[in-house]
Amino acid sequence: MSIQERLQQRKYRNLAEESFVGLLYAGGQVLRRLEEICGRHGITHTQYNVLRILRGAHPEGHPRCEIACRLISRAPDVTRLLDRLEQSGLIERSWSGENRRHSIARITGKGLGLLEAVDPEVEGLEAETTGRLSAAEQKMLARICERLARVEES
Repeated sequence: MSIQERLQQRKYRNLAEESFVGLLYAGGQVLRRLEEICGRHGITHTQYNVLRILRGAHPEGHPRCEIACRLISRAPDVTRLLDRLEQSGLIERSWSGENRRHSIARITGKGLGLLEAVDPEVEGLEAETTGRLSAAEQKMLARICERLARVEES
């Protein structure tokens, strides 16, 4: 079934609208599935993203502002997001030796273990989502997404 049929959209005003609606719909579907996966593990997709960011910086960690800059979806209150992850034992925070006003968040063993459990499901979603595309189409999609993301920088 096409997106147009799923949304019961009779026609689009132009190709730009059709591609924009398609992008929003596809992104929404992927995000909904990611939320389901994360929800089964007791976290949100934004919390998963924070844990993924901190795994990449393990064991050094990152300050709050660096985490905020690296998030895929902007979160309005990163401090509270980190508070919840810390209360769950998935991250720990300590004060920076260089600047006592900045705390450094680090993923814990429990956080790494959670990612180990979530990762196979996320990898399955990635494969299911992009597996319908050839390697050349996947590269093209990555380049298109890169170009579309540059709108934010304008």
